[in-house]
Amino acid sequence: MTPSPEPTAALLLYLVKRLELATRSQLDAVLKPSGVTALQYTALTVLERRRTMSAADLARASFVRAQSTSDLVSALERHGLIERSADPANRRRLVISLTAQGHAFLAEYNPLVAQLEERMLVGFDAADRDRFREYLVAGRRALTGDRRA
Repeated sequence: MTPSPEPTAALLLYLVKRLELATRSQLDAVLKPSGVTALQYTALTVLERRRTMSAADLARASFVRAQSTSDLVSALERHGLIERSADPANRRRLVISLTAQGHAFLAEYNPLVAQLEERMLVGFDAADRDRFREYLVAGRRALTGDRRA
C-alpha cells in the first residue's frame, strides 16, 4: 500500500510551507529566462506599487534580510531595472525606483506570473478566491501584528 502524498490531518503550517515551496519553484521557472530571481521580482513589484523607497524599506517589504539588501539592489541595478537617486526631501538619503526598463520587465512578466496564480487557483470560484486571500492575510496578521495587507 502506498502512502498518500499529503497526511490527512497535516498541520496547516506544513501545508502553507509546501504551497510556498511550490509557488517559489514555479515562479523561479517563469523568471529563469530573464535572470531575475523570485526575490528580485518581488522587490520590483513592491517598487511598482510604491514608486520610491529606501533600501531598508524595500528589504522589509520584499522579505529580504537587511544584510542581503545590498546584493539585491546591486543585482537589480546591474540588470538596469532600478536606479538609485537622492531623496528630494533629504539629499543625503538615497531612494530606489524602477527604470523604464524595470517597468517594461514587469509589463512582460506580470502576465506570466498572473497565469501562474491562475493555475494555483484552478477550481476556486470567485468567493473561494476572496476567502483564500482573506485567510492568508488574516493568518499573517495574527502572527506578525502587522495590520497591512
